[in-house]
Amino acid sequence: MMSASQSDWLDIGPTAQIDPGMAATLPVEGGEEIAVFHTIGGEFYALINKCPHKQGPLSQGIVHGDSVSCPLHNWKISLKSGKALGDDEGCTPTIPLKVDAGRLYLLREAVVPQVGPAA
Repeated sequence: MMSASQSDWLDIGPTAQIDPGMAATLPVEGGEEIAVFHTIGGEFYALINKCPHKQGPLSQGIVHGDSVSCPLHNWKISLKSGKALGDDEGCTPTIPLKVDAGRLYLLREAVVPQVGPAA
């Protein structure tokens, strides 16, 4: 993975805003809503807020270790990889996230819609 400069990261707020075992959502204008998860173990993960099965809101699911259960049909999704676990198949895109000095940062290029060159 290439190292990104500080300006490549988008500050989305303090780690304290998300209680352990919970998630918060981040709307993205022109893009997919992002769910940021805080595990009981203190890790943070960011995924597109849609189950690959029926697009259920993963942020409303139950966090178990480093996975979340979709609230619609109980599919378990890995918070690390976005992949469905067990016999289920599918993948939810993950968003690079880092924690620095008690703040949460998402990789800007993964969050901000890219504008192509003018035609």
